[in-house]
Amino acid sequence: MEAGGGVVNQRRVNFGHDFVDPDEKTRRVGSVFRTVAKRYDVMNDVMSFGLHRIFKRIAIETTSLRPRSKVLDVAGGTGDLCALLADVVGREGQVILLDINESMTDVGRDKLINSGYAWIQATVADAEKLPFPDGYFDAITIAFGLRNMTNKDRALSECHRVLKPGGTLVILEFSTAKNPLLKTAYRFYQQSWPIAGQLIAGNSAPYRYLIESIDVHPNQSELNAMIKSAGFGEVRYENLLGGVVAIHRAVK
Repeated sequence: MEAGGGVVNQRRVNFGHDFVDPDEKTRRVGSVFRTVAKRYDVMNDVMSFGLHRIFKRIAIETTSLRPRSKVLDVAGGTGDLCALLADVVGREGQVILLDINESMTDVGRDKLINSGYAWIQATVADAEKLPFPDGYFDAITIAFGLRNMTNKDRALSECHRVLKPGGTLVILEFSTAKNPLLKTAYRFYQQSWPIAGQLIAGNSAPYRYLIESIDVHPNQSELNAMIKSAGFGEVRYENLLGGVVAIHRAVK
């Protein structure tokens, strides 16, 4: 149902607060990230005061990865998480950065090469159609990318397919703050994001979309239910910053 009570065409999906055709969402999300790719890392640091780097380290600790493991970072963007994963699995392991947006992947590949991680593979592909065989990876990570996917259920099912039995899925994502005062303060702080986007990245629109995409993203319990529906077990989550961000972990 829409907020006003009308029935939404089941073939239409959220792009922020709008309902659009799936292909249109894919196109719009692609445009958003092509626009911000070169300033993406700077904006992440500004908007989170650098906390996103700590959140990613915490997320990696829940993956149960070991040296020589094979890991896929879905919607890996500019490669921050891949570098951290590579430090865990080592050169004898395998780390693949996958993103549907070539502009983001290009930035990520260059950054990883310049940081000494040239052995990390970068692949441009759709999370809803992963180009890997069944039961291939020991772990899959998704950091702040699931909410941008057109069909989240299909993407989660694909993650389940390419994981080995016993493999782990770890999702780090914006979520729903539990404390009303924190929720209000966070909402007030979010209003600065489009201003910062205009000043730093030269475009405020992607950061207005960011706020809206967080608004419509499933809360902790809803996302857990989606993960279970994709076939995963041992599904749990841990709130960070009172639920502003959450880490979801599941096992195939």
